[in-house]
Amino acid sequence: WVFWTLRAAVMQSVRTAGQKQLSVSVSPLATTMVRYLFGLPFALAYLAAVASTRDFELPLLNTTFLLAGFAAGVLQIIATVLLIRLFALRNFAVGSTYVRTEVLLTAIIGFTLFAEDVALMGWVAIAIAVAGLVMINVARTGGVSGIWDRSAIYGLGAGISFAFTSLLIREASLSFGIDDSMLTAAMTLAYMVVLQTVMTCLMVGATASEQFPRVATAWKACLFIGITSVIGSAGWFTAMTLELASYVKTLGQVEFLLTFAIGWFYFRERPAPLETIGMVLIVVAVIVLLAFG
Repeated sequence: WVFWTLRAAVMQSVRTAGQKQLSVSVSPLATTMVRYLFGLPFALAYLAAVASTRDFELPLLNTTFLLAGFAAGVLQIIATVLLIRLFALRNFAVGSTYVRTEVLLTAIIGFTLFAEDVALMGWVAIAIAVAGLVMINVARTGGVSGIWDRSAIYGLGAGISFAFTSLLIREASLSFGIDDSMLTAAMTLAYMVVLQTVMTCLMVGATASEQFPRVATAWKACLFIGITSVIGSAGWFTAMTLELASYVKTLGQVEFLLTFAIGWFYFRERPAPLETIGMVLIVVAVIVLLAFG
């Protein structure tokens, strides 16, 4: 699960860079659609490739898989929409800080509603990681000027939605009851991407149909986003099938370290002292998680 998580974190960093570039010419909602629309062929191809190496038929779909996968797909879109709205608000720092609590929310919700048994040192690692994330966010946004406002509601809503998404993905993948994490994760990924493609295309068509020609014009960037999105999602889905979603989310925060390294060596950026402390805390959290969690 460590390998799959690290691969997912790297691909998420790359995909985010592509989405930032695309968002210059395409609306945020259409950019969200691109992730699924252009990723769909690759998600289906990945499932076909994984299934072709098995000497048995795909397991039959069950009610838990269909419902959990559908709910995860909807919640992931809701979380993305909340993030888009958050970007437009003045007090972005508050909302962003609440979004960063996704790691802790995943552990709490998983423990209370999904019977995930988080070890004591796992809780310690999660708490350290959240503290580091908050410090990085405060350093990058210039501080938090308020504790509770509309941006906080959007941020917390996005964090909760992302947390439920992760837990429901694991629930859907494990519902088949077979010891083949790659296959069940690939099935879950393909199912969700199909649903999300249909939903986001309908949303763009109903609210901003003029975005479709813009997407077609930027097809190269869209293709890049689609490929990296599926590679990253395959990593997240497989890791969450193998290990607790809260542990996967905690380890996944190494994405910040990758961003830090790119900024340091490529853009010659130097972090603020508080940001450096936050990075160190994330490293400590990962060490604690892998050694004792």
